[in-house]
Amino acid sequence: MKKCVVTGAGGFIGAYLTRALVAQGWKVAAVDNLARGEQRRLEPVLDQIDFWQTDVRDAKALEEAFSDAEVIFHLAAINGTENFYSRPELVLDVGLRGALAVVDACRATGVKNLVVASSAEVYQTPPMVPTPEEVPLMLPDSLNPRYSYGGSKIVSELIAFNYGLDFFNRVQVFRPHNVYGPDMGWKHVIPQFIERGVKLRAENQNQFTIQGDGSETRAFAYVEDVVDGIIRMYENGEHRQVYHIGNDHEVSIKEVVELLGNVLNYEFEVVPGEQALGATPRRCPDISKMRSLGYNPRYSLADGLAATADWYSANLQNKPDNPLL
Repeated sequence: MKKCVVTGAGGFIGAYLTRALVAQGWKVAAVDNLARGEQRRLEPVLDQIDFWQTDVRDAKALEEAFSDAEVIFHLAAINGTENFYSRPELVLDVGLRGALAVVDACRATGVKNLVVASSAEVYQTPPMVPTPEEVPLMLPDSLNPRYSYGGSKIVSELIAFNYGLDFFNRVQVFRPHNVYGPDMGWKHVIPQFIERGVKLRAENQNQFTIQGDGSETRAFAYVEDVVDGIIRMYENGEHRQVYHIGNDHEVSIKEVVELLGNVLNYEFEVVPGEQALGATPRRCPDISKMRSLGYNPRYSLADGLAATADWYSANLQNKPDNPLL
């Protein structure tokens, strides 16, 4: 049985990936210090994996988990847009020192294959949309704490490709774009919209306030599609390559609110608000590189949003107190 390691396995994408890898017959070592991840996400497979409550910045501790692994899927990070502004030091510390520790632990244990999660945030406002992998990465303003996350991902890519330049047999980086789905945490636009919409409906109110004027766009990717893409990339992709994993269906934020209204069977009036400093007006990936590997997103935003709204509607009363979530 092939062994892999998933760092950040208690996180949103990490948990979905761990469960998918187990279903495909992998022996999985799941690494998470549970500062932001939640072990309950792994309950369906907890008796089938080796769980290591380990900080990704601790290279020596990682060596035990990495032993005999074929590949490391490094997803551990402090995500959540609110965290970029409020906890930039932690975002940078986990992003930078975590990437270094993972590479050091790979070299110490002889693990020759590494997959690293980057982010669409490395582009900030991209020079073209849809955006191919080849456009320059951007850090517009080092004074803005929002870029703690995008900056840490740029450095993580440099570490993955160059810090272990002569060691790895295969290094791949994927840049996920606006991944969403059930149980993704609470500091992202989709769950925040759902929570707001459910509350407005309960109060018989319809004014739905957003950041910006609603013309801003994103291309939202359902988590199960993204996990399929990560595994497909590892199996069929090439060494020292970057891949966009997401959906190329671009929608405006106003359209997202309208779709949410359809899901909740309630009509909202979009009220424009102040845009956050450094927010990107338009984002949509070019995924032709992944399509060449056989990747094809299956979930429409309407279907994925319905499944996500069902989960959050049922779990609003269980919203955790953890400020990082």
